[in-house]
Amino acid sequence: MLKKLLLLCSLCLGLTNFSVLSADTIDLNTPDGAKLAGRKIQCSTVDGEPVYYWWKGKAYSRKQGEADKNVFNVEGMNVRTCLTLDGGKQGKSYRIISREILLYTDPKTGQPLDTWNNPWTDEEVEVLHVLNDPVNNNSGYPYDKEGNPFPWTKRFAGQVQDQLWSSSFAIPLFYHNPLGGDYQKQVGGVYHATEMFTWSGDIPSLISKDTKTAAAHIGWVRISDWLPWMKMAGREGSIYFNTSGFKVGGYDELGQVIKTYIEEQAPLYKNPPPLDDQRPNETSWSVYKKTVKGEKFKKGKPH
Repeated sequence: MLKKLLLLCSLCLGLTNFSVLSADTIDLNTPDGAKLAGRKIQCSTVDGEPVYYWWKGKAYSRKQGEADKNVFNVEGMNVRTCLTLDGGKQGKSYRIISREILLYTDPKTGQPLDTWNNPWTDEEVEVLHVLNDPVNNNSGYPYDKEGNPFPWTKRFAGQVQDQLWSSSFAIPLFYHNPLGGDYQKQVGGVYHATEMFTWSGDIPSLISKDTKTAAAHIGWVRISDWLPWMKMAGREGSIYFNTSGFKVGGYDELGQVIKTYIEEQAPLYKNPPPLDDQRPNETSWSVYKKTVKGEKFKKGKPH
């Protein structure tokens, strides 16, 4: 997915409608409180403690002159942890360290696809599931270098009603595609997509100082170019994903399909990367290029 979920690490909630506070609760109307709440949504307040997200949904084609098709379904997970960052006058922040899986699944059986029949080329192609390791990022500090607070409520808006919170935003993406060649500004090939997220949960678990992590539900939508393994050969059109999911209580609470995949093919994804992980992030595009160049593209096997 998910720069996907990692681009979300900058989330801080400016919830100006909530006023019931006590010594045992986080004040969401302060930079420090908003930053701590963002960390509780993303991961845990305890460094190194793993947190798991799980989501499911559908993928559709979009081509001019024809109805959208449900080309396959998807099921994903992200396992992550956080590391505290102390910025001195800038306050405390955190770094997210994670790895994630997105499986392309059969709409009828729900099982991961090994091959897929391309309806536009009439070709059976091999499916390369997303196994991105790592997907890391730093969250911004709540204060500038002089110790002045940033205007969080203007930059990260949230809503509160009946003890519930929600926040939604879009991330337009337009960057160099490792599969697009050396002259993308001249002839095209740039990766062009939009990620759209909606987060929600309950206020009590978010603001309580007795909870290490907050309950959270997520909606994820992505509009992008065709996936490289679809072998669309530059055909007009795009693909979009519509999914929903939530933070689960631990590895055992992930869905059985994705747990089976992890246990049989990708056991590394039971846990997040180590806290000192400094590797460059992977995307489905960079992994595809490495997989094809290394001749390891074998029916969805982990790379």
